[in-house]
Amino acid sequence: MGCCNRRCGLLAGAVFGAALAILGGILIPLGDQIIQSTVEKEAVIVPGTTAYENWISSAAFVYRQMWLFDVQNALDVVELGATPLVKERGPYTYKVRYLAKSNITAHNDAVSFLLPNGAIFEPDMSVGSEDDLVTTLNLAVAGAYSLVPKNMHLFLDGIIKSTNSSLFQRRSVREILWGYQDPILKDILGVFYPYNGTFDGYYTVNTGQDDISRVAMIERWQGDSKLSFWNDTYCDTLNGTDASSFPPFVDKNKPIYFFSSDICRSVSSTFRETQDLWGIEVYRYVLPPSTFASPSINPDNKCFCTEKLVSRNCSMAGVLDSNSNNKRLYLGFTIQSCETHCGFAKRLQVNMMYGPSKVISVLKHVKEYTVFPIVWLNEVRYIFQNRFIRYVCPTTRAISTPTFYPKPFFTFQTLTLQP
Repeated sequence: MGCCNRRCGLLAGAVFGAALAILGGILIPLGDQIIQSTVEKEAVIVPGTTAYENWISSAAFVYRQMWLFDVQNALDVVELGATPLVKERGPYTYKVRYLAKSNITAHNDAVSFLLPNGAIFEPDMSVGSEDDLVTTLNLAVAGAYSLVPKNMHLFLDGIIKSTNSSLFQRRSVREILWGYQDPILKDILGVFYPYNGTFDGYYTVNTGQDDISRVAMIERWQGDSKLSFWNDTYCDTLNGTDASSFPPFVDKNKPIYFFSSDICRSVSSTFRETQDLWGIEVYRYVLPPSTFASPSINPDNKCFCTEKLVSRNCSMAGVLDSNSNNKRLYLGFTIQSCETHCGFAKRLQVNMMYGPSKVISVLKHVKEYTVFPIVWLNEVRYIFQNRFIRYVCPTTRAISTPTFYPKPFFTFQTLTLQP
């Protein structure tokens, strides 16, 4: 009996173990299916889902940190042709993306909306006041130099002299960023003017109802299914989301795409590593070096090069010419990273170009074409956890010193960054 009981016990254990194995084999796939089904149901952008309320107004806190470049020897640059000495001032921090989406309109498997722009200064997160004074490039002089035909430069020189303007100006942080009354243009001018009270969009994105892998994918921007900025089919392609969210079930072996209206183009990022965020596995993606490489390295970028003179016939990397609002802005980049749970850490630098002139007095001693840095920004995101604010997307120096751009960006090599 003892032997029989033992054999029965072994048999019962084997049967029970086999049953558990079979049951486990059934429950694990079934559990995965339930989880996937729940995610697919709640991740679509339709009223009543978990994703919808977060999509309308994000619970995360988004801040834009600004560092301005303060010129230390403006008079020597203008009168003696000296190399500019600049010093970083910052960060000056603003809360952005705090306004809910507006004008939301649903149609079929898509939804359209506007993104309101707004910026609130955060003194406790800044090094000083918005009233701090900074010596920076004169936006009107630099812009006019690039945009006014050379046969009109003598007339331009007269206007510059009559308004007591120069190549550089001393203004408050608030004025430089958000606008001031310019004596040359007789209009409001600022790096980000206009911003408050304006909108980004219209965006039309996929709701994901018919295909969850398409959720949040941009189908139209400002009413068009493609851009009209670069005059090229490839460069004008709208691809991906707006980087605030991505479809679920990310495949690490495939790149993810996003469109940024700040730079008027779509880009891709590739998986780099898995990280731990409070016990949750998250994926870290980075922009590959080819994204902003020169056309000689990445021929696909040829259509993004629209300015041949300063770019040395498109041989430079990491810069885009964004000619908007009558200001020729050059946007500079480094390799950025993104965590799929917190979005992209947006880091870019805004510059303007000026060069030598035999006619314009304040430019007579300038020796070469220069793309001059105005401000660089780092957009970061905070979330709450256990009553403490946790920093999700870390602040990282976005540009190298002293040249401000990873080589071979040549123009900044004429500048010196003061410690």
